[in-house]
Amino acid sequence: MNEPLIQRHWVALAAPKVAPAIATSTVLILGRIWNANGAEHSTGNAALMVILAAGAATAGAFASAGRAGDSVIAGTAFATSGGLALAGVAGYADGLPLPLLLWAVATTAAYGIAARYWRTDRRDTVGYERQTTTRREEHSHVERVEALRAGAQIEVARSGAAYAEQLATALITRAALPGFNPQALTDSGLPELPATDTTKEH
Repeated sequence: MNEPLIQRHWVALAAPKVAPAIATSTVLILGRIWNANGAEHSTGNAALMVILAAGAATAGAFASAGRAGDSVIAGTAFATSGGLALAGVAGYADGLPLPLLLWAVATTAAYGIAARYWRTDRRDTVGYERQTTTRREEHSHVERVEALRAGAQIEVARSGAAYAEQLATALITRAALPGFNPQALTDSGLPELPATDTTKEH
């Protein structure tokens, strides 16, 4: 069984690895742009970001503690909450040290969460590859056994046909010789052949 080989581009392979850093860096940059456009020391903007971050965190807590326990929704909500908190600090704070510190913490946390999902995905991929390899080996073994069995049956049939042809040729040749006695063949267990008059002169 032949399966198509799919080779992914290096960009597609590297994108998941750099996505957390790109996300947190984008939030930091947008927060500093917001800071330069009047958000610095704005109590109303800071309060809005605090409310939004708290709301996202609450939604994540409800999603993770719910009956279904949807980890995707919970992870998205918590990531949104962290992003809003980082954006609020980056927009409100005076200077870069605190926003950069929070950016480093947020990036580290994002990679820690992503690493868990990467391990799970890798484990599922390895399990699927093992199952596929096992099924492929089983199918190949069955095909080899069936091919050997069919080959053996063909060889047996070919040998039997060759033996029958040789026997028929030998009987015809022997019957043409003088002194041939078909009764001797019958006595030995071979099929009785029609009698021929070996004394008749041509």
